[in-house]
Amino acid sequence: MAFFKNLSSSLTNLARTHILLIALLLLSLLFLSASQTNHSPSVLASALTSRLLFAANYYISPFSSVSSSSTCLVLDSESNCTLSSVTAVERTSRKDREYYNRMEKLSSCDIFNGQWIIDDSEPLYSPSCPFIDDAFNCFKNGRPDSDYLRYKWKPNGCQLPRFDGRKMLGMLRGKRLVFVGDSLNRNMWESLVCALRESLKDKSRLYEVSGRRQFRTQGFYSFKIRDYKCSIDFIKSPFLVQESKFSDKTGNRRETLRLDMIQGSSSEYYNADIIIFNTGHWWTHNKTYKGNNYFQEGIHVHNKLEVKEAYTKALRTWAQWVDANIDSKRTRIFFRGYSASHFRKGQWNTGGSCDSVTQPITNDTNIAPYPWMMRILESVIAEMKTPVFYLNITKMTGYRQDGHPSIYRPQEIQRSPGMFQDCSHWCLPGVPDSWNELLYATLLVSHHDLQSK
Repeated sequence: MAFFKNLSSSLTNLARTHILLIALLLLSLLFLSASQTNHSPSVLASALTSRLLFAANYYISPFSSVSSSSTCLVLDSESNCTLSSVTAVERTSRKDREYYNRMEKLSSCDIFNGQWIIDDSEPLYSPSCPFIDDAFNCFKNGRPDSDYLRYKWKPNGCQLPRFDGRKMLGMLRGKRLVFVGDSLNRNMWESLVCALRESLKDKSRLYEVSGRRQFRTQGFYSFKIRDYKCSIDFIKSPFLVQESKFSDKTGNRRETLRLDMIQGSSSEYYNADIIIFNTGHWWTHNKTYKGNNYFQEGIHVHNKLEVKEAYTKALRTWAQWVDANIDSKRTRIFFRGYSASHFRKGQWNTGGSCDSVTQPITNDTNIAPYPWMMRILESVIAEMKTPVFYLNITKMTGYRQDGHPSIYRPQEIQRSPGMFQDCSHWCLPGVPDSWNELLYATLLVSHHDLQSK
């Protein structure tokens, strides 16, 4: 009876995932107890109990297989057989420990401080991905060089995991991820959609919910992935606060920006599972930057308001809306930082160019100063009660003067001397793929932390 009590006590400590292992051990026990009469029940019970407790300390995934072994499972002093482990259990435990160590190291690493290194592995997806905007498809638009695809972001002090589309989809199963912001966020959104599509055997399982014509008119675009019941959406909101119109004293309608009102589209995404915000580049446009009769609060339109003050007011409006409307137990909030531009000898509308550049910047002294907008963003986030993960991609993009579409614009735009160049957006595949690798790494760490708890 003591034998069965010990065995029963061991079994109660095991998880359901160990059933297969238990069955094999029991079969071994029955065989040995029938054929080796020189072992007492107590010796067999002690040996078997130790093996079950050994196995209970390891996780066996549902997809693990227990491989056969010629070694015995219980102590046999006469045949000089020694206590052995089950091969798959050892292998799985080693992988678990290695994965745990990688996640722990990654969670304590500043993944935004590093350098671009040469890496000749294949891009996350092909330029033939049908969801790349023509404006971002440098290959399609005739860019002759491809070295800009060879660089991967390498943080100092840790290794980023390679983007795994299937694992990412597993974390997104049943969830809605929404990008909210300007066309730089659209850059990142298209990159993610293409990277996820690449991991699907049946590409038709990813489909468009809204067409491009609707996107152009309504600023909303969505993809769903059938097998994972998830969606990846983009909502255009370049300022995050509401663009509006105001009638002046002469009755003329003027465009204004309501610094005290979140954009109305917020009702379409407040309950998403993951939201990635951004705003920045539109605050550098002449109308915004000058701030004359443009910024509005309530019914008051400021005759003159410095753009830094206006930006601060807008971000605080956004932050207050997030704190009041987002359930942080359900929804994770990310804010992607300012993406560097690389216009030389002028801005986009004054002859600025980047078409002759094919290599990243390697000297930190040649990178533009840290944007004032990001310092304001950091101070606003620090005051919020809702946790916000700051994807600080400013420095890493500062090096990549070589990654812009420049003159390689859609074919309907004729190339000519003095043409407007695009030195703000990024070629796809290209730099935004690394932003999504950072997002992926962050979600992996978060997923690991939840499992550990």
